[in-house]
Amino acid sequence: MAKNPLDKLIVVGDRVLIKPKSPQAQSKGGLFLPPGYKEKEEIQSGYVVKAGPGYPIPLPSDSIDEPWVKKEEKVNYIPLQAKPGDLAIFLKKGAVEVQFHGEKYFIVPQHSILLLERDDFEVD
Repeated sequence: MAKNPLDKLIVVGDRVLIKPKSPQAQSKGGLFLPPGYKEKEEIQSGYVVKAGPGYPIPLPSDSIDEPWVKKEEKVNYIPLQAKPGDLAIFLKKGAVEVQFHGEKYFIVPQHSILLLERDDFEVD
């Protein structure tokens, strides 16, 4: 059974791995980008393939600081909004373009994503 080569990739921190889509395509939700964006190419769209764990937050400082107590290096994260399968509209200048197995991807920090479209939107 062949494994997906993307399973080997680990996205770090607040970054998201995005596979770009063709600008002429229309999303299931009917979202179109304005015609001017193709000329400027300041914004790009694509589908989120993988997302990092999020923003690391420090552990509480009230932990016991005794030399005989074993310290566990456990990190907590504030999760990202982007999830695999989301359509993302992002600023291209904040992205890093990479090639992996002949495919083009962008590594994008969360703060460069302008909009997410999700098919199974949940209301809290």
